[in-house]
Amino acid sequence: MRPSFTAIDLFAGGGGFSRGFKETGFRITAAVENNPPVAKTYKVNFPSTVVIADDVKDVMASTLKDLAGVGPGDVDVVIASPPCEPFTPTNKRRMPDPEDRILMDPIGQLYLHAIRLIGEMKPKLFFIENVSGVAEGPIRTIIERELRKAGYQRVYFNVLRSEQYGVPSERVRVFVSNVELRLERRQPIPVMEALKNLPPPGSPWPPNHDAPQPLPRRVERKVPKLRWGRALILFEGAGGRRFRNYIRLDPNRPAPTVMGSSRFIHPFEDRLLTVREQARLMGFPDYHIFLGGRDSQYNMVGEAVPVPLAKAIAEFAISELKGGDA
Repeated sequence: MRPSFTAIDLFAGGGGFSRGFKETGFRITAAVENNPPVAKTYKVNFPSTVVIADDVKDVMASTLKDLAGVGPGDVDVVIASPPCEPFTPTNKRRMPDPEDRILMDPIGQLYLHAIRLIGEMKPKLFFIENVSGVAEGPIRTIIERELRKAGYQRVYFNVLRSEQYGVPSERVRVFVSNVELRLERRQPIPVMEALKNLPPPGSPWPPNHDAPQPLPRRVERKVPKLRWGRALILFEGAGGRRFRNYIRLDPNRPAPTVMGSSRFIHPFEDRLLTVREQARLMGFPDYHIFLGGRDSQYNMVGEAVPVPLAKAIAEFAISELKGGDA
């Protein structure tokens, strides 16, 4: 029988990271999520987990461990997904100086609070997920320095592409950890494989599969002529970079990166994807429920760690914990 290991989730969001770890056999003993509606979503999906609806910067490790019922040295894994807005190039208003993004931006500073809690809890393993910008230049140097001060001399910046690990959408993310992630790759999953067997929108099951919101009038007339892989809108991010939105999905390829602000158009129907369809592109099982308004539901999906990738990391973590090398 597989041993039961524990995990604590910081910046838990809608629960993608936790879902992957729970389905691999971890007990998620505690989670922190500042947004109350999002915390409700997390709690309904993980009823046995102690959920703290508070800002991570105001949370102490002793409180987390007390509420989770774990003693010194009993935390096996901490998983964390600090907000990416200060670091992502899609944010036109991110600070120009990379150091300021983590040291001066109040949201960027939350990454340092994740490190603080990791240093106080001393888990055997930790995995901090964010966009690839945290692996570059002075931000990387600051993260390495703070983790070493917290007691972890081995610091790895694991760059992973989600589509290589069974996720039906593309996504490049950095998982900072005290172990080098060596995950078994899987074949890419195309969009139509992910969306197969779904009933029409508005059916009683699965949840979050309501009739999609109408397309903006300025683009609606262009949709019937939109080819696979093409976008209706380009928006400007940091440094003048342009990003696409309202993309007609190619059924034979993984979807582009799912973001909270992104919307996809169905490959064969002239409509937006439902929340459930976008959740499938992130590997969420249909029984994972999203509460709140529709935009909040899309955001929870787009800001999550894809579930199959989280499972691959959790499987690797188990092998490390069982081997006693962590």
